[in-house]
Amino acid sequence: MANRCTLKKPERISAQKEIDRLFTQGDVFISYPLRIVYLKQKPFSGVPVSILVSVSKKKFKRAVKRNRMKRLMREAYRLNKSSLVDYCREKEIGFLIAFLFIGNELFEWGTIEKAMQKAIDMIKEKSE
Repeated sequence: MANRCTLKKPERISAQKEIDRLFTQGDVFISYPLRIVYLKQKPFSGVPVSILVSVSKKKFKRAVKRNRMKRLMREAYRLNKSSLVDYCREKEIGFLIAFLFIGNELFEWGTIEKAMQKAIDMIKEKSE
């Protein structure tokens, strides 16, 4: 693949059945300010990793702030996902992952990216 830094529709979890399965059977850990829920599975579609990004309305009343945090989280994942995707292809596994924002204030790009990198490393480490 020429450009692997994309985040297309099949890479996002949208089916309610998958979301329910992820939150009932998934494992949880925190990489502050993110709470990660992940579920290891056999990749049955062409996409090894599917994600969900969420920011609570309780934390940020204004949609502008919620959307900014979601954009930062998606961008941090998009730029750092290649190591996780390579790992999944090598091990022939797949993941459903939910990134939930649990911080109380807006964070800068650097903080979100570090938390995302740590989360991706922890997912790989815990799945072995």
